[in-house]
Amino acid sequence: MKKKFLATVLAATMAASLFTGCGSSASENSGVEEITWMFWDDLNATEDLISLGYKDTIDRFNKDYEGQYHVNVVTTNLEEYYAKLNALVAAGDAPDVFIVSPGPNLTDYVEPGIAAPLDDYLAQDGWKDTFTSDAVFSQMTYNDQIYAVPLNTAAACCFYNTEMFEDAGVEVPTNWDEMLDACDKLQSKGYTPITISAGTAWCLSMVAGYLCEEEGVDLQALADGSASWEDGKLEAAATKLTELSKYFQPTAAGDTNDVATANFYNGDAAILIQGSWAIGQINGENPDFESKCGVFQFPGTDRIIAKSDSLAMSSTTKHPEACAALMKYFTDETSQKYTAEVGGKIPVTTVEYDADKAPAQLAYVMDIFENSKGTFGFYNESMPSTETGAHFDDTMVAVFLGDMTPAEAAKDMEDYYNANCR
Repeated sequence: MKKKFLATVLAATMAASLFTGCGSSASENSGVEEITWMFWDDLNATEDLISLGYKDTIDRFNKDYEGQYHVNVVTTNLEEYYAKLNALVAAGDAPDVFIVSPGPNLTDYVEPGIAAPLDDYLAQDGWKDTFTSDAVFSQMTYNDQIYAVPLNTAAACCFYNTEMFEDAGVEVPTNWDEMLDACDKLQSKGYTPITISAGTAWCLSMVAGYLCEEEGVDLQALADGSASWEDGKLEAAATKLTELSKYFQPTAAGDTNDVATANFYNGDAAILIQGSWAIGQINGENPDFESKCGVFQFPGTDRIIAKSDSLAMSSTTKHPEACAALMKYFTDETSQKYTAEVGGKIPVTTVEYDADKAPAQLAYVMDIFENSKGTFGFYNESMPSTETGAHFDDTMVAVFLGDMTPAEAAKDMEDYYNANCR
């Protein structure tokens, strides 16, 4: 996997010339240490409440450290984020601090030595002790060293328009048959039941991951060869995906995640299957929608998909202390209270926040967490490598588009694992 990633990075080198350089560039005359932070949203154009909270963190940091440190922001959109990040890394211009998903995605930056270990910084001033537990670092730890810091916790769930449900006489579904029945009733009432992005493949594979969980797919057993993708479980899950897709918006194949989410908060669909990170986007873009936005657990599963945004530090930064100081700001009391009270995500530190100030949807998500029997990761972030996860994403899109049957998808995944993962 390390060789594959490095090859990808090297292939991206030429593309790096398209971007403005973002590596450390200390202002020697002023003595100010300049660092860069890379993110997947435009902080000056966004309405997403989580992103606006990150902007506030950057502004506070630059004000408090004026004359000593200064952070410059490099942004792009989510779909292009990793391609741009990899191009900058290949050009020797890696951002000093960058956002990353835990698991195999982070592994791609740890194995080649791109990300720096953070244990020494976490040990300073009791920083690590402010986190809720060591468990928050579980997907960020390699050979007993921590390589990223989590910023929040979110769950993949189903948002729904309570007014549409009431008008269609629909109850919140708790199992697969009830989910299909709810969609059928909503459709009969003239509503688009579900909005989702198949143009952004991970959104569709998130649904497929829940369906695989419902069918009892065991990713560890598949990775070590003690189970087969052709045992009928993936085929059953993919069949359910095709059944559910009859209720997607007609433009799902080409819609981006942002478009699919906008379909929901603009009242063009009854259900959005997405993560609770979307709360900030929904409430930021349409504050009036909060009062009619309910949340329920994806029906038929006992566990929920959970993940966090995380920060990594470049191993080549010339200003590691400045980077660590910035990362601490993202997990300080002000930032973590904002995460819950405004952004609607679950803090990763022991900060106390006012639940009455938080978005209504956060309470629903907390109930889902409390009633679930556990969590699991995104399928594309829980496989042996990012390439494997991307292959699963593409295979699920192919099933949705009708380019593969569920049985062909199972054979395709088994063949891929035999060739690349076992």
